[in-house]
Amino acid sequence: MGKSKMALESLLVIILVGAVAGWLAGLIVKGYGYGLLGNIVIGIVGAFVAGLVLPRLGLSIGTGIAAAIIYATIGAVIVLFLIRLIKRA
Repeated sequence: MGKSKMALESLLVIILVGAVAGWLAGLIVKGYGYGLLGNIVIGIVGAFVAGLVLPRLGLSIGTGIAAAIIYATIGAVIVLFLIRLIKRA
């Protein structure tokens, strides 16, 4: 029973971080608003992108929820920038 509770809490944290990161990225990259579900998806995808890109650049932000939000926001900005480039092409 303890494992399922931990999994649910982890999932809720991932969704919360994704939503905040997607929303912040939408504010940074003007003209992008995807609603709550879109922000969650953009934020989660951004976290994966940041996990691939930032360590290769030698950037480390730290640990904790605030660091996860910053990390995911940076990745989400990259994703939104790439979406903008693809739409213009």
